[in-house]
Amino acid sequence: MTRIRILRPRALVAPAVLLAVALGATACGGHGKSADSQSGKDGTSPSSGSSARISVTPAANAAAVSPGSPVKVTVAGGTLRTVTVTPDGDASDGVHPIEVTGALDAAKHTWTSDRTMTPGTAYTVKVTAADSSGKQTQATSTFHTVTAAKVNGVTPTPLNNAVVGVGLPVSLQFDKPVANKAAVERALSVTTTPSTPGSWGWVTTQTGYDRVDWRPDAYWKPGTKVTLTAKLSGIDTGGGRYLRRDIHDTFSIGTARISYVDLKAHTMRVTENGRTVKTFPISAGQSRFPTWEGQMVVISKQSTVRMTSSSVNIATSKDSADFYDKDVHWAVNITTSGTYTHAAPWNAVYMGKENKSHGCIGMNTVDAKWFFDRATRGDLVITSGSTRGTVDKGNGYGDWNLSADQWHALSALAS
Repeated sequence: MTRIRILRPRALVAPAVLLAVALGATACGGHGKSADSQSGKDGTSPSSGSSARISVTPAANAAAVSPGSPVKVTVAGGTLRTVTVTPDGDASDGVHPIEVTGALDAAKHTWTSDRTMTPGTAYTVKVTAADSSGKQTQATSTFHTVTAAKVNGVTPTPLNNAVVGVGLPVSLQFDKPVANKAAVERALSVTTTPSTPGSWGWVTTQTGYDRVDWRPDAYWKPGTKVTLTAKLSGIDTGGGRYLRRDIHDTFSIGTARISYVDLKAHTMRVTENGRTVKTFPISAGQSRFPTWEGQMVVISKQSTVRMTSSSVNIATSKDSADFYDKDVHWAVNITTSGTYTHAAPWNAVYMGKENKSHGCIGMNTVDAKWFFDRATRGDLVITSGSTRGTVDKGNGYGDWNLSADQWHALSALAS
């Protein structure tokens, strides 16, 4: 606890005024001694016409406060009316800091913050309390959170009110390893309309990054509205490496487009909302370079992609029979390791008859263009009949290759 200054009652900043009105309080003034002459000696506020005595933690003018430390306000001889904990300007690294939220106990004697704070930020606590006769007193205290020596970044998917396919999870990928996965996961929430059961699960991506996905127990229902709230600012991901920003985003689910690739029959059947809309011949990975088995999700698409054998560790020498360096058209990416559906006119004679690619799903140019035009991030491509293993959960969005129970077990909060 710490001694804090008692200010002459005055109008509060907007958030506090709104709360005061909601609680039936009024902003009073004009009575009592001056603020400077009323400083208590025991870390609580003196009466100043009100018997309510306010205490605040962290201490006034405290520096290097941990962003994870709770802010706690208590009152003796009265009840709390309003509490705000607001940042003073931007953080030391230019990040726009968050306002700290919290809640009163049932007796309105204690207010405790319910989240972390932005590193490198000055915070001001403003409090209004009243005694049993309704006489009010106010207090203000400022402290400063520690500046993060190390930081972690996060990339969320999807963003910006996107409309996505039924297979895309809510996903957060971190720039640096996350040791304290439980702390991160506790700061995350997903709300859906209609209500959709699911779970967070942690994976290591094919490129070695930590990622946490919220995957429904079953494919999304078309038309579902999804909101992600990630209260990440101030969370220590491990070893004093802090996250600095909150994330709030919404997206919705579009057409249920699921394509079924039969690697033995050499066909691809495209369905939309449960109805087959087209089936066409394909030529997938040959026996030495088989296509992945299992459920894959459309990550992105490009009208032209330069594909080289060296980029997927097949062949680096032009003298190798497996060497290639091609501009490939109508390419839809479905794994991080480099699996695409795309036009493969050089294999036209094999379409529907034989698998001759280096692992991708090739098709005639007209069919590839048709599929490219329809493909949306989050659509599913499901292969069967491969001699290769099932695609890993971290290779693109391979989450669906686990059952719901297996996926739930990947939560850092799983019991």
